[in-house]
Amino acid sequence: MDFFESLFGLSPDGGDGTTEALWVGAIAAAALAVFFRRRIITWFAVRQR
Repeated sequence: MDFFESLFGLSPDGGDGTTEALWVGAIAAAALAVFFRRRIITWFAVRQR
């Protein structure tokens, strides 16, 4: 995974792919939060009672 190096021309992680893995993980987590937002809201509402 070297799309960050390809796009920006710098390698903040030394080329080992950590930065790209974090970006992919953050995007996946955000997508899951949007997809399951109603369950998340309900879960937090029930826990606060």
